Amino acid sequence: MGWLLAAARAVSVSFQFDSCIHLQLHCAPLLLSVMASSSLFVVSIDFGTSYSGYCFSLASGTDQIRQVFWGMEHGYKTPKTPTCILFDQNQEFKKFGYDAVMKYKNLPPNEAHQWYFFQNFKMSLYNTKVTSNMRLEASNGKTLPALLVFAESLRYMEQHALKTIQEASFNTVCDPEEITWVITVPAIWSAAAKQFMRLAAKEAGLISDMTSEKLIIALEPEAASLWCKQLPQEGFLAEGSDKRKFEDSPGIQYIVVDCGGGTVDITVHEVQENRCLKELHKASGGGWGGNRVDENFSAFFREIFDDGVWDEYVKSYPTELQQMMYNFNFQKCSAEREAVYLHCYYKLTRLAEKKKDISHFFKKVKGAMWCDGMIMITYEKMKSFFEYSIKNIIAALREILGKPEMAKVQYILLVGGFASSVILRDEVKQAFSEKYHIFCPVEPQLAVVKGAVLFGINPEIVTSRISARTYGVKVCRAFDAAIHDIRKRRVSKADGYVYCTGLFQKLVGIGESVNINEVAQYIFTPVEPDQTSTLFAFYSTEKQDVQYVDEEGLELLGSCTVPMPNTELGRKRKLNLDIKFGLTEFKATATDVTSNQSRTVMIDFLSV
Repeated sequence: MGWLLAAARAVSVSFQFDSCIHLQLHCAPLLLSVMASSSLFVVSIDFGTSYSGYCFSLASGTDQIRQVFWGMEHGYKTPKTPTCILFDQNQEFKKFGYDAVMKYKNLPPNEAHQWYFFQNFKMSLYNTKVTSNMRLEASNGKTLPALLVFAESLRYMEQHALKTIQEASFNTVCDPEEITWVITVPAIWSAAAKQFMRLAAKEAGLISDMTSEKLIIALEPEAASLWCKQLPQEGFLAEGSDKRKFEDSPGIQYIVVDCGGGTVDITVHEVQENRCLKELHKASGGGWGGNRVDENFSAFFREIFDDGVWDEYVKSYPTELQQMMYNFNFQKCSAEREAVYLHCYYKLTRLAEKKKDISHFFKKVKGAMWCDGMIMITYEKMKSFFEYSIKNIIAALREILGKPEMAKVQYILLVGGFASSVILRDEVKQAFSEKYHIFCPVEPQLAVVKGAVLFGINPEIVTSRISARTYGVKVCRAFDAAIHDIRKRRVSKADGYVYCTGLFQKLVGIGESVNINEVAQYIFTPVEPDQTSTLFAFYSTEKQDVQYVDEEGLELLGSCTVPMPNTELGRKRKLNLDIKFGLTEFKATATDVTSNQSRTVMIDFLSV
């Protein structure tokens, strides 16, 4: 993960069996370049909260990024398919996307309650403790392992992509080893959530092991930024034109707002001389995506259809409700500034009329009318559904853009499916258009997935990132009564060496810039002469400086155990730990100098 070190620094540190680290540690910067991909194709999967899709390209170039359209057999033609998955009563995968929605919709009521239908499940990985054995709740309340749900979703996308590539390459069978997969995730996700997606990809068969370089985790706003930077500065309506592009203007700065269904991700970039990107502000955002609009819509319908009608409808007819919500989803992203008409489905109409004439339900509410089988929602009422999301997006932008270091930012780029909404775009323009140029690509929902292809071909195109938190490792040092807590004083059983345990050694501070190709080398020596392994424990905090790992606000991120079997040299043994920083995932190598054995260090973020 690219947030552990901004610059090399000399530190005194050591380690012992229970995860403490002490005595002579030094680190020196090394520069490593990412090896050119040996893959034939790059396939990016935008696994969204509401909709998912993929694009692919030859790894040798991006002149032709191919996209896929979904739902033609159901009367749709969209660049993404709903992120919905259906399992039967035996917990076996059946359908994904539009196929899952339609199959679930047409299940007999006495059968539907035995199946497992999942939607919006990506949000289960945001702002929560993520573990490998966590479970997800289906629409009927039944649960399945989250890993199964995510893995089967990725397996479906993988098989669909392989079939599409085979057809596109004249039925040439493509070896999976010839593909580099890119999976996009929100930049504001935790380390555990990102690792969970890699684990799900492994379970799905995209990669054979957790350290495989055939899978790249891309941050969604970064991917969108890569796509936008090669679009014309004058506006995004003329993709591929010969007009001056963002990447042709070194020094230009812009803010990317990735508006998804679940989260809104914000990042700030500057174009470098070599057309690469430098991050200027730590990734930020929150759960303010388009699903909040859906929730407000549902709350309004509960207000209309009171007396228990809406609650009974939600409980008894989930498949019909699903269809209504999809129709609303298309309406909320309309480019028209006018009232919305929604069909009132048969089961809802029937339930309502058991209580009273359906038109009477609308007499006590403002913003909706009954129009002969249709429900008319005024444009003003539609705008009210967006208030929570828009208020938070605008507040976050104002906070970022108000900082002195953001003074040179000229552009606000709106991407993601939620950015298709004219209501959202109008409000952002009203708030910021006097000072900033505000652009939105022709197909904003494809900016992430197309940019992810570019990232898969050249992961070094983002040259540096800003650390979102302070990161460090648990260490021990020689005890100093003047500065150390007496409660943390320990004595070695072997030779009486006195040390302080539980100290926090900062590796990178919040807000520091981290180069993606920088490697820091740490040299550790043991506290106990006979210990045969060490446990590295990594922590993070929003504080700039802390002394001990048990202080308030520190979070244990994960840990890894490194063996040191040969104890002949006692405390004079050395263990080198090389950490590569600035990446979207943690990369480290540990070498026991005594035996000269190296191993890849996998930090387990899913078990803490």
